[in-house]
Amino acid sequence: MSSHAHVADPDAPVVYEQYEDISQQQETYIVGMWSFLVTEVMMFGALFLIYSLYRWKFGHEFFIYHEHLSWQWAGLNTFNLLLSSFWMAKAVQAAQLGDHKKQIRLLWQVFACGLVFLVIKSIEWIPKFQIHLVPNNSFVWPPIDEPGLGGSPEHARIFYSLYFSMTGLHGLHVVIGMICMAVLATLVKRKSKVITDYIPTEMVGLYWHFVDLVWIFLYPLFYLIPK
Repeated sequence: MSSHAHVADPDAPVVYEQYEDISQQQETYIVGMWSFLVTEVMMFGALFLIYSLYRWKFGHEFFIYHEHLSWQWAGLNTFNLLLSSFWMAKAVQAAQLGDHKKQIRLLWQVFACGLVFLVIKSIEWIPKFQIHLVPNNSFVWPPIDEPGLGGSPEHARIFYSLYFSMTGLHGLHVVIGMICMAVLATLVKRKSKVITDYIPTEMVGLYWHFVDLVWIFLYPLFYLIPK
């Protein structure tokens, strides 16, 4: 006599007891992630509002101050982040298809893009420390390499305070995204029970796309100010 007992699929996503089914569980994760991103939007939104008010009031001076920023390096970083978003989307697709080898490779490629972003950002920032454009006690305007530039020192301090705070906060989010990427890739490689489906990859992807979107706004606001 043969038996046909049902054997659970070991690769099937785990449904925790507080959920009715896998669909409800996944929907809860996604809603939670979007709720978190809304709070991030509100935080960056306040900074963008402050920037907009000062830009409206001191528009001509902001143009003078922004000429010490490199739109070329920032443009390269923009392309770099757009490429990372494409690879992140492909990583989510690979996770959905169960192609974990490809998923891991793409996650590390996104991690590498984040590292490139930070290196380029350091190339931008270091010269500003050297000519005392960092808004601390040593801040100097006009800069020591171009003493003839116009603009108010007080307003220049406002511009560079906004620049370093907003791009610095964005850089911190890039670092957090890189940590998430490295942890996720490691867990997937080790076939951890924590990763039971593609949802963790999608949530990390949502966060990374948000970080890229913030930069898409920062780039023109700081680096492409019209005369």
